[in-house]
Amino acid sequence: MTSKICRFLNEQHPSSPCLVVDLDVIAENYDKLRTYLPVADIYYAVKANPAREVVAHLISLGSNFDVASPAEIDLCLSCGVRPASISYGNTIKKQGDIAYAYERGIRLFAFDSEAEVQKLAAAAPGSQVFCRILVDNAGAEWPLSRKFGCDVEMAVDLLKFARKMGLDPYGVAFHVGSQQTDLTQWDVAVGKTAMLFTALNEAGIELKLVNLGGGFPAQYRSEVDGLEVYCAAVMNAMTKHFRNNLPTMILEPGRSLVGDSGVLQAEVVLISRKSYQEETRWIYLDVGRFGGLAETENECIKYRIVTPDVDGAMGPVILAGPTCDSADILYERAGYEMPLDLKIGDRVHILSTGAYTASYSSVNFNGFAPLRSYFI
Repeated sequence: MTSKICRFLNEQHPSSPCLVVDLDVIAENYDKLRTYLPVADIYYAVKANPAREVVAHLISLGSNFDVASPAEIDLCLSCGVRPASISYGNTIKKQGDIAYAYERGIRLFAFDSEAEVQKLAAAAPGSQVFCRILVDNAGAEWPLSRKFGCDVEMAVDLLKFARKMGLDPYGVAFHVGSQQTDLTQWDVAVGKTAMLFTALNEAGIELKLVNLGGGFPAQYRSEVDGLEVYCAAVMNAMTKHFRNNLPTMILEPGRSLVGDSGVLQAEVVLISRKSYQEETRWIYLDVGRFGGLAETENECIKYRIVTPDVDGAMGPVILAGPTCDSADILYERAGYEMPLDLKIGDRVHILSTGAYTASYSSVNFNGFAPLRSYFI
């Protein structure tokens, strides 16, 4: 909770629930990333928080942008982003959407399958393309599935096929999993990537780019290493496997740039117990999984939660949202506690909610409005 956010909430009294984002925190995180890993180009993952205010602020700092759809392309271009500063990083694109991006000057695209290469060759001829490979996500609090990427052996053939189809096989991408806590995962992933570079070089193709994806953390309930430790791990992996012949490096941070910039203010709607014998209270908030807290699914992302109106002795709670959906439970097993004196109507502040909250908020499920956001 920054002083700016605290002052805004106390002076403006916005209706609950709402998200308040301190743009200065985003700038600080961006500057740290540039300081600790200066050789890498930053491509902000727009999906983390696609607010125009966030994009415009990052443009002023010199950021590039990773997009996943025509709507995100339009957002970036309308804010003044140069097409050359945009990477279309989604490996699942309609051919018409590829053509849309190409017509607007975008020339850097991701793929992970032969069919996607064919679409790119038809709709974005001559473009620079990079192949996303599958890597282990062990240690990630929000691990990725096998939806994206292919194995290394297939990637070799796909990059060769891309050249055959008239594209520029430019590089390799991977993602070690969001909110990654095991720093050794970058060493493993970069090692696989270096093998690909060698295999393609032997085939007469000189790759030039390593897209290191995301994975850098925000500060949730568990302690994590500082950004400087993560950047050192990435750089050590790159120099270990590529030595002095470093390729172009790009990062796609989302959570680590904007996560800690936001505070979600909620309100207690109901406090109840399920039996006379049960000690654990059910605390129902006016925001839940469908209102922006989707990453509480399986209790993966555990936010820090504070109660500014009350403190004192604590007791165990189960936290749930307001909708008529039995899946709208935030935390049942994670061991959260809240003050015993907590009352209906009290405020609850959910910290580090600047990423993957407003962008995940449903559109009027049960008639609840999407999460309101303020940028200060």
